[in-house]
Amino acid sequence: MHEFLLALPVLLFSMVAHEYAHGYAALRQGDPTAMSLGRLTLNPLKHIDPLMTILMPVALFVGSGGQVIFGGAKPVPVNPRNYRNYRRGDVIVSAAGIVANLGLVVVAMVLTIALGMVSHGLGVRGVLAPIQRMIAWGIWLNLLLAFFNLIPIPPLDGSHLLYHALPPRLGLWYRQIGRYGVGVLLVVVFVAPRALFTLLTPAFALHAAACSVVSPFALTPVPVCP
Repeated sequence: MHEFLLALPVLLFSMVAHEYAHGYAALRQGDPTAMSLGRLTLNPLKHIDPLMTILMPVALFVGSGGQVIFGGAKPVPVNPRNYRNYRRGDVIVSAAGIVANLGLVVVAMVLTIALGMVSHGLGVRGVLAPIQRMIAWGIWLNLLLAFFNLIPIPPLDGSHLLYHALPPRLGLWYRQIGRYGVGVLLVVVFVAPRALFTLLTPAFALHAAACSVVSPFALTPVPVCP
């Protein structure tokens, strides 16, 4: 439960930052929908989805014996018809959340290292250790959010990026089968988790590399590090 209380606020902030990035990018591309509906904010209460933001993280954490915590926020509404350039706007908005999460990975790594250095210099290990561990959770959780959303299964962000990378005819076919995307995604997550782990291989690889960088400065073992 202690780890859950450390990880949950980080997960919530990371999910909110992901959605905020979508809304901000959409605004920059000419779509004010998120702002007009009061969703262009970092206030987590505006982004909470009872199932994805609350029940899913709790169920996964309990069901995995404290090994897995993951979830999602309520998607920020956007209207692609308002983009000044549809193709460019859709690519930028879709990529914005992923870029935000990757940026938070870097921030979490820098803060983890900085807190370790401060602790060793000032001798305040007991005070900074739980704070550092909470921040270190941000490395794994943001990598997970970034690469999960890169999976090219609708409605995930990766499906938009793949659609624009395909030839027009193939892209049209891909968009048509997108109506089954949620079902396919549920099968991958709950029925074929091995396939999901394979798709998330880059996240595991980058996390292992990040662990090797921050572990020498860690006051406690870095979460989920091998």
